[in-house]
Amino acid sequence: AWMGLVKFDLLGLGMLAALQYCFDLIRAATGEEWSLDAIPKEEQAVYDMLCRADSIGVFQVESRAQMSMLPRLKPRRFYDLVVEVAIVRPGPIQGDMVHPYLRRREGKEDVVYPKPELEAVLGKTLGVPLFQEQAMRVAIECAGFTPGEADMLRKSMATFKFTGGVSAFRDKLIDGMAARGYPRDFAERTFRQLEGFGSYGFPESHAASFALVAYASAWLKCWHPDAFCA
Repeated sequence: AWMGLVKFDLLGLGMLAALQYCFDLIRAATGEEWSLDAIPKEEQAVYDMLCRADSIGVFQVESRAQMSMLPRLKPRRFYDLVVEVAIVRPGPIQGDMVHPYLRRREGKEDVVYPKPELEAVLGKTLGVPLFQEQAMRVAIECAGFTPGEADMLRKSMATFKFTGGVSAFRDKLIDGMAARGYPRDFAERTFRQLEGFGSYGFPESHAASFALVAYASAWLKCWHPDAFCA
């Protein structure tokens, strides 16, 4: 079930192979049988390790940028790891999503939802659109896009190698949100955030799949560092 969720690019396949090799080493040394779906979930010792930025070798969160972010975001549950994987990307950084999210997570900035439907869309990411699916829902529920138009927005965000594609939707998104009672400056700020996806924004499902493998590799590093090192 876990493997079915994983996006099988070369990096993911390489990490899955490494995890299986770890499981084989553990079985040979101790007789313990482990697999991706048998690993205990939400172990706080694993998150303690990640909060210390002890993440060398851990899938997706071992870069300098990720190691800098881990002690600030302080992941304590799986969805925090989903956000961690997704937020250190060109899209959220260029869309000015990182610092607002961190300030709100730390209680230094209020989370304001001008209308209830926006909270329904962005509540789990503290009012900051981090994922392509959220951008589509903002367009539909807050700006009056049709599902087809929202899918065109998604496609423009997905073609991150060709920047500027999202800008074609600027007037429609801002005017649509203003017509539905959102302050224009709030609508413009929302668009600037979504425009960051023109560089690179993650689908939530992709981030969740990567986070599953990140947690599994962190669990092995935490509890079986010998096999993990090997």
